[in-house]
Amino acid sequence: MVELNITDLHVSIGDKEILKGVTLSVEQGQVHAIMGPNGTGKSTLAYTLMGHPSYEVTSGTATFKGQNLFDMATDERSRSGLFLAFQYPVAIPGVTVANFLRTAVNARRKALNPADKGIPILEFRNLLKEKMNLLKMDHSFAGRYLNEGFSGGEKKRAEVLQMAVLQPEIAILDETDSGLDIDALKIVSEGVNLLKEQNVGVLLITHYQRMLNYVKPDFVHVMMGGRIVESGGAELALHLEEHGYDWIREKVENGRNGS
Repeated sequence: MVELNITDLHVSIGDKEILKGVTLSVEQGQVHAIMGPNGTGKSTLAYTLMGHPSYEVTSGTATFKGQNLFDMATDERSRSGLFLAFQYPVAIPGVTVANFLRTAVNARRKALNPADKGIPILEFRNLLKEKMNLLKMDHSFAGRYLNEGFSGGEKKRAEVLQMAVLQPEIAILDETDSGLDIDALKIVSEGVNLLKEQNVGVLLITHYQRMLNYVKPDFVHVMMGGRIVESGGAELALHLEEHGYDWIREKVENGRNGS
């Protein structure tokens, strides 16, 4: 079973420490939701795991498939089976969705076997059609330039399509529900659920419980002040929806004060 293991991770941007000791393990086939107020370090965790150069790991470890993640370049992390879906996907004019995905598939194949000549065009077309059918996407989507002129929902669906085609073992979704109306949210959530059924482990970063109405998490974690301060099952997200974060803030403050 493939695992992403994070132990006592501390991360800074410049002189400011953002993550202050995060410990978490995500297995294939599990959905871990990370919730918390703005500025608590959720996106910092996602970008650090994928190797964003602005984030400096000052202590702690992260391993994936038994390898030290921080010894690997960003492209190596991706080719090894780790995936990040962005909160704000970037448009790439002139590059179609299909060409982008075929290039990404070939990069991963070559990483696994340097002698690989790349996926044959017909095989790739069949793979892409299969995944688009699975996600109920119009095939014309493949011929559009990646994220150019896409609605918020289309951008997020493109991210889920990338996951479906690349078949990572662990996927990190950074606020995939951000900016989605209810119909787009349902479609994206259905895609995430289909990938979970295919044994993809998901680290789902979100502000709100609403996406968790459609993607049932196995574990819910609350980040505050750069740490995971509370963990539980799906019922924790419902409790947060009803009561907010104040009760957790009080619990954390009482713990610091020794009361």
